[in-house]
Amino acid sequence: MAVRCPFCGHEKSRVVDSREGDDSIRRRRLCLKCNARFTTYERQQRRSLFVIKKDGRREEFNRDKLASGIRKACEKRPLPTGTVDKLADAIEADLYSKGKAEVPSHTIGEMVSERLKHLDQVAYIRFASVYREFTDLTALKRAVDNLADQSRSIRVSANQLPLIPDEENQLVQRRGSRGKKPASAKEGK
Repeated sequence: MAVRCPFCGHEKSRVVDSREGDDSIRRRRLCLKCNARFTTYERQQRRSLFVIKKDGRREEFNRDKLASGIRKACEKRPLPTGTVDKLADAIEADLYSKGKAEVPSHTIGEMVSERLKHLDQVAYIRFASVYREFTDLTALKRAVDNLADQSRSIRVSANQLPLIPDEENQLVQRRGSRGKKPASAKEGK
């Protein structure tokens, strides 16, 4: 199989580096015509997985469609590069690990929702507003309130500092640091 250079379209390239990943092989290639370098990924083709839609139709699972939906929900959110692809890969792996030939679309929607809820709450609400088909503002507000309640109920371990200190902790920290000189300033006197 010839791999075309994405820059000039030439069909001949040379593999410069090859590395195995979790479920794919990453190959760095050098175009023999324009000397541009590019990356290709090889994945083992899995058996067919079909998604059962709400109306009963069946269509073949499409990872790109899954990633596109997640990408829309995460658009303009401060997430690290590659997060959407990693999330789509994890969901795809979970679906295939179930060992079923058919999966209801709501199962995929729930998997995406659950992961987005822990990844980025705004992206979760965006996804949920489409997936859950909110019909009015009250339903949307209920979902946001539920999410806020769940966020408040998450307790921080005693051994772990909170990511964002609450106001009380900030006040204690401010009071504790007032009037105290750094250790290096005390030693100089």
